[in-house]
Order: sequence, then C-alpha cells, then structure tokens
Amino acid sequence: MNFEYNTTRSELILAEYGRNVQNMVKYIIELPDLEERNKYAQAVIDLMGFLNPHLRDVADFKHKLWDHLHIISGYKIDVDSPYPKPTPEAALVKPQHIGYPQQKITYKHYGKTVEMMIERAKEVEEPERRAALVQGIANFMKMAYVTWNKDSVADETILKNLRELSGGQLQLDENINLNKVEFKPATPARPSNNNNRNRNNGKNRQNNNRQQRNNNTKQRH
Repeated sequence: MNFEYNTTRSELILAEYGRNVQNMVKYIIELPDLEERNKYAQAVIDLMGFLNPHLRDVADFKHKLWDHLHIISGYKIDVDSPYPKPTPEAALVKPQHIGYPQQKITYKHYGKTVEMMIERAKEVEEPERRAALVQGIANFMKMAYVTWNKDSVADETILKNLRELSGGQLQLDENINLNKVEFKPATPARPSNNNNRNRNNGKNRQNNNRQQRNNNTKQRH
C-alpha cells in the first residue's frame, strides 16, 4: 500500500482554502474549453466563499476571491474574470508603513485624552462653563487613576496633577470633593442558594433512607 505524505505533496499556496480547492483549480487550468473553464471557475469561487465566510465582511469580497483564485493557480488560469487579473509583481509590493504616533504623554494613567480635554478647557472664557469642565475633567482623572493603578487616590493628588498638566491655568478649590471612586478587589463568589438547597436535599434523602432501613429492621424482629 502506498501512502501519501504532506512532505511529498505540492506546496499549499493558500492554506485557508485547502488542498481540494487547489486541485480543482489545477484541473480547471488544464481544461481546453474557455466556456467550461468559466463555469468551473465560478463554482470554485462560490466554494471558496463558503469555506471562508469571514471574507464577506471585507469590502468587495468577490474581488478578493477572484484574486485568490489567480494566486492559487500560480497566475496561470485563463478565465473571464469580472475583475482585472492580478500580477505576481503586485503581490510583492509591501504596504506603506503607517508609522507609530510619537506623542509624549506626561501621565500614562490619564492618557492623551485628558491632556486634550485640558487644552480645550483652557480656551473656554465663560467662568461657569469653565468651572464645570474643570470639575468634570478632575472627576475623570480620578476614575482613570484608580482604574490604572488599582488603588485609591487622594483628591489632593488629582488637583496637583491637574495644575501641573494645565500649567497652573486650571485649578479647583482645595476643599472640593471629587466623585467617590474606590478600588474594590474581586471577592470569591459565594455558593449559590441552589447549591445549598441541593446539599440540604441530599442530606434529607440520606436521613429518610436511614429511617426506612431502621423501620424495616424493627419489623423483621
């Protein structure tokens, strides 16, 4: 008996479609009639879409499937594609590097958003609206601090950081109370009432069985 091993098979070009699809594409390439090639190619495209339903979330997923068909064929398949035939050279082109944001953040636990909010608040001239914005920013800073550090924080620390980040332009009264935010470590879950009820029912059944056995023994004697 002859066994076929993966090491002796041809390389899978797009593994997500499997070897059967690749063999079908190879069969289509060798068909002499264009109309027949078109018919089988459309059937394979439908199968490829069925095998990879996530591609339906990709913009113009049909175009993507036809490109994959050409790639699987080694760019040798000759069919009437509704889209331009891709080239091997296009597959070698690397996407342009988008770069990483080079923004310095003073306090990482507050994030860049807080710094942007502070800059906006500094531009507000109306006293009441400015005070409300500063109060909201301070409350948010306290929540962000506790979320990041998993610890409680004094209001004085938040007000001090607010002055630093705003260059002294935004301040709140020292005696002001910010929203209460506390870090509460996760506690182990207590057994549910159902579990307690099940244990009690089990004990009751055991007691009933024991009482029944005692009654039977007395009756025999």
